[in-house]
Amino acid sequence: MAFFAAGGVLYLFFKAFGVDGLDAGIWSQALLVAGLVGWTLTYLFRVVNKKMTYNQQLQDYEDAVLQKRLDEMSPEEVEKLLAEVEQEKQAKAKNNS
Repeated sequence: MAFFAAGGVLYLFFKAFGVDGLDAGIWSQALLVAGLVGWTLTYLFRVVNKKMTYNQQLQDYEDAVLQKRLDEMSPEEVEKLLAEVEQEKQAKAKNNS
């Protein structure tokens, strides 16, 4: 609804500055279409880059769960986990060489 109201406001704006009614309609529609295309492109950019609200909430939740699990581990378990991660990094580095 607001989108159509914006079109009417643009039309009246052009008419107020002396643009012919037909040209004012064409220009207001052109600006509305350009705005809609711009908005759609920003939306698609966020989808492609996974910057949508759902994706961000999911990532925040996963980070919180992992942090809670890490906080619940004893220092010995943390050291063991770090050693395992380091071994996996070294194994990957060997395989990529």
